[in-house]
Parts: sequence; C-alpha cells; structure tokens
Amino acid sequence: MLVKDRMTPNPITIEPDTSFTEAFRILRENNIRHVPVVNKKGTLLGIVAQTDLLHASPSSATSLSVFEINYLLANLDVSEVMSSPPITVPDDAPLEEAARLMVQKKIGCLPVLHDGNLVGMITETDIFKVFVEVLGDEEASLRVTVRVPDVRGELARLSAVIAKLGGNIGSVARFRGEDPEHCYITFRLEGVEEEDLVPALEAEVEDVVHICCAT
Repeated sequence: MLVKDRMTPNPITIEPDTSFTEAFRILRENNIRHVPVVNKKGTLLGIVAQTDLLHASPSSATSLSVFEINYLLANLDVSEVMSSPPITVPDDAPLEEAARLMVQKKIGCLPVLHDGNLVGMITETDIFKVFVEVLGDEEASLRVTVRVPDVRGELARLSAVIAKLGGNIGSVARFRGEDPEHCYITFRLEGVEEEDLVPALEAEVEDVVHICCAT
C-alpha cells in the first residue's frame, strides 16, 4: 500500500504571511491539527502545527493586557512559527516508510509530494486506520497471535495448517518482541472455528499468545 492510497489529497494550505489568529481559525474550523505553508506559486515552504501556535501564545503569567496580547498575535505571521524545511514523503512511497519517518522524527504528519509539488497530507490517524484494518475489519473474524522462532518458513508452515482446517487468512502481521530469536504473528481468519484452530496451532507453535473473536 502506498502513501497516495491513504493520504488526504489537495490539503488546505496557508501562505507565510498568514496571521497567527487566521491560522488558528483555519485549523479550528476545519478540525485539523496541521496545515502546510506555501508561497503564491504553491511551493511548499513549511508546516504549522496547532502545538506551534499554542507554544507561541503568551502564557497566563504574562503582564500584558488582553488588548496587547491580541495585538501581538494579530501581527505574528506563521512564517515566524512554522517548521521549515518540512519533512516530506513522496506519494509513491510505501505506507510503512511514512510511518517510520513519523516515529523517527517524532511528528504527527507528513506533507506528500509528487514531482516536488504538494499533493496531499498523511497523518498518524491515517496510519492508525490502516493498522485497525489489518487486525480487524467490519466483518466478524477470528484473530489469533502466536509466538514462533524467528526463522525462515514459519509463516508458510502456519498458513498451511490454517488452510488444512479450511480457514482463510484475511490479514497477517508480524511483530518483534524483546527476544531477538522469536517473533509474534497475528492472523485474522475466517472459515475456521476456535475449538478446531487452537489444538492444531498448539501442536505446531511454542505459544498461542492470544485468540479472540474480532469485529
């Protein structure tokens, strides 16, 4: 799955001379937490997060009056608080690359580029939605997690066990734990009953960690 399959296309943008108060209004009215900053040609210059604006606001301990605070904020441009240059991702990048960048850089979104032009935004919420789809969708299913040696062929071997029972794999995910010699594999299955699946898996793996009916 690629970034362009999950991004929000044609994102709302603002220009660097947009005032603090106007930027805050745009974020609030559109229920978004990040907005790209572009010049008049549409070239991406930076990104402003709601937290950037909150950090730029005077604290409650300030000695300024309400009128002075409003005046200062009205004359503060987003160019003074935006993150620049922004961290970006191409639209044809794998979705996991966007997730890796967000984790590595500790950010909540990425502007998406195509041939250097801004075409969308991908957020941590978009990534979470995919994670939910992988581990459980709208249809009732059986979700099972097993702990197995981290060696070649384990996934194929377990898939054969499930197929022999008549089960169909809706999705599968592999996770690492603290033990480098083992990993966890989570299957979402249809067409197989728990009472048939558990004994078959217990005969093949070291540990059936968790099993439940997912909806």
